[in-house]
Amino acid sequence: MNTPSDEQLVAYLDDELDREQRSHLDSLIADDPLLSLRVQWLSRSNLPFKTAYDELAQQAPLDRLQARLDAAPSPQKPGFSRRWFIGAAAAGVALAGVAADRLFLAWQAQQSHNWRERVGDYMALYVPQTLEHLPTDEASQLAQLRTVDARLGLSLSPAKLKLPGAVFKRAQILEYDGVPIAQIVYQDARYGPLALCVTRSNSGSLPVEQERRHKMNVVYWTVHEHAWMLIGYNPTSELHGFARTLINIQL
Repeated sequence: MNTPSDEQLVAYLDDELDREQRSHLDSLIADDPLLSLRVQWLSRSNLPFKTAYDELAQQAPLDRLQARLDAAPSPQKPGFSRRWFIGAAAAGVALAGVAADRLFLAWQAQQSHNWRERVGDYMALYVPQTLEHLPTDEASQLAQLRTVDARLGLSLSPAKLKLPGAVFKRAQILEYDGVPIAQIVYQDARYGPLALCVTRSNSGSLPVEQERRHKMNVVYWTVHEHAWMLIGYNPTSELHGFARTLINIQL
């Protein structure tokens, strides 16, 4: 087990790993503060798996599905863990055809809309000490940005990402239900952790807007096929200034 996937971490949280796997993950989490944050974020996840599965069942061709279920052996009733709902939804998609496709597309749209919420959940766990140990040399930054570029089709550099009063600490790829989200984290001298995040979007270019999440200020916008957001405790006016700078250099 190298870098744990979200599925493995969810299995860890749901106590579905054997003793050896769990012990190995315990060690990894203890040694990696960012992995520990990721586990905390997943443990707070409130994704609507059951709601999505219930809606799928309502749209399915019930007579045909029931006939197939009646002909199959009766399985042991599973526990309703998050992994069970993911698997059940996937099985429903295979059986429900076009109705499931419609549900998936609606759910995908909801996920796209909610990506800022997931980033906010993650950022709420950061404190200044979270970032203190991270290296800030340019070679590390370039290597991290190459990974981001490859996943999201970008062309980033430390020079393009400079923000006044904030030190670039790390760039990494997060993943929310299979959708990659890049997170570029800064340590702001006055306000603490600050993040520039980006994911793919099919919304076209949209102007800068603002909101608040977990007592943090957020500004967000889209340019062509990418959605961007800045989130931190900085004043909204300052975040708007950062956004204008980033848009003008055409990230």
